[in-house]
Amino acid sequence: MIHKYKQLGLNIVMDIYSGAVHVVDDIMFDMLDYINEPFTAADKCPENIKVALRAKYADDDIEESYAEICALAESGQLFTEDCYADIAKNWNKQSVVKALCLHVAHDCNLRCKYCFADTGEFHGGRSLMSADIGKKAIDFVINNSGTRHNIEIDYFGGEPLMNFEAVKEITEYAKEQGKLHDKNFRFTITTNGILLNDDIMKYINENMSNVVLSLDGRKETNDRVRCRVDGSGSYDAIVPKFQKLAESRNQDNYYVRGTFTAYNADFAKDVIHLANLGFKQTSVEPVVAPETEDYALKKEHIDIVCAEYDKLAEEYVKRFGEGRGFNFFHFMVDLDQGPCAIKRLSGCGAGHEYLAVAPNGDIYPCHQFVGNTDFIMGNVKENTLDENIVKRFERSNVYTKPKCADCFSKFYCSGGCSANAYNFNKDINKPYELACEFQKKRLECAIAVEAHKKLG
Repeated sequence: MIHKYKQLGLNIVMDIYSGAVHVVDDIMFDMLDYINEPFTAADKCPENIKVALRAKYADDDIEESYAEICALAESGQLFTEDCYADIAKNWNKQSVVKALCLHVAHDCNLRCKYCFADTGEFHGGRSLMSADIGKKAIDFVINNSGTRHNIEIDYFGGEPLMNFEAVKEITEYAKEQGKLHDKNFRFTITTNGILLNDDIMKYINENMSNVVLSLDGRKETNDRVRCRVDGSGSYDAIVPKFQKLAESRNQDNYYVRGTFTAYNADFAKDVIHLANLGFKQTSVEPVVAPETEDYALKKEHIDIVCAEYDKLAEEYVKRFGEGRGFNFFHFMVDLDQGPCAIKRLSGCGAGHEYLAVAPNGDIYPCHQFVGNTDFIMGNVKENTLDENIVKRFERSNVYTKPKCADCFSKFYCSGGCSANAYNFNKDINKPYELACEFQKKRLECAIAVEAHKKLG
C-alpha cells in the first residue's frame, strides 16, 4: 500500500508497510497513478504507462523513472506487502503495567466549558486522593510491572496542585520504593497554573521529568472557555508563571497544551501566539465533544481545520529556516526509527499497560474512562484487575478495527483513541471518524515538515 500527496512544495510517497518515505520528482509522482498493487516489475515500462505520460515526458525519462520504481520495490521500500497481518493474527500480548495516571484531584479551580471531566468531578463528586491511596497505587504498579524497570506516573485532575502535599508524599514514597524494588519512576504533572508559585516550581523542576501546562492560545481564545469559578478568565494570571517555568526548564521537558474548538477553528493563530510568547514546546489539539455542544467540531469543520494545519506547516518550516523554530507535538515524527511493531499495532496501551486510578483507588483503562462504572477494573487497595477488561483492550489493535484497513496513517495512530471510539460508537474497535480525518492531515504535514528539514 502506498499513499502519495503534495505538501510544502514536495512530492511525497509513503510506503505504508515498510514505513519508507520518498520525496520524488514529478514524473515518478505521476507514474504511480498508473501502477496497480500488487506490483510486479517488468523489464521495460509497460506501454500503457508510456501512452498515458507521453504528453508530458520523454520516453527515455519515463523508462528511467520506471526503473527507479522497480529498484525501490525490489529493495523493499515501495509496494511492500503487509508484514504485520501475521503478527496480528497470532496476537497474544502478555502485558505488564508500565504507567499510571493518578487522579489526585477530582476537583478544579477552573470551569472550562469543554472539560470532558465534568469540571473535574468525573461525574462522581468532588474529592481528593489521599496520600495513602496514592502509596497503594505505587505498590500496585510495582507488583504488576513484572521485570520492567522504568515506570511512568502522571499526576492528573481536575487540578493536581489543589492536592500538592499528597503529590509530594506519593512522589517521595515512589522514589523510596523504587530503590527497594529496582524501579525507576518518572513523574509528569498537568496543571492549569492558577496555584503555581516558586516553591511548587522548584519541587516540580527537581522531581518531574515532564510538565503539561494548560493554555489554549490567544487571550480571547483562552478566556472564552478556560474560566474561573466566577466566570473571569485565567490567561493573565497563568501566562507569566508558565513563561517562568518554561525558562527554568531550559525550554525543554514540558508542553504548553491547548485545546481548539469551533470557537477558534483558526487555531493556527493560537499555536503561533504560543510560539510568540516564547514557548518552544507546544501541543494544541482538537476538542472531542458531542455535536450538540456549540463549541463542538463537526464534519463541516474538516476542511477548515485541515487548511489550518497547512498554514501552520508553512509557518513552522519558515520559522525553522529562520532559526526561531519551535516544536509542535503533532508535527514531530521520527522517519529514521519510529515505534516498534507492537507499538505500531496497539498504540498507547490503555487498559493493559497504562491505567488510571481515581481518588478512591478504583482502576480504569485510562483517564478518559474514569467515572464510567462499566470500566472499573479493580481497586489498588485490593491489588486486583478484571482480566476480562484487560484482555478486551489487550486484544484490540489496528487489525481488529475494520475501518483502519485501508488507512495510510494506521501505523502512526494505531487506530486512534479507544476512549473516543467508545464514547462515540460504544465500541473501542470503531474509531471516532472526525479524529481520523484530523490525524491523517496532521501526519501528512508532519512527514512533509520532517522531509523539508532533512532536505534543508
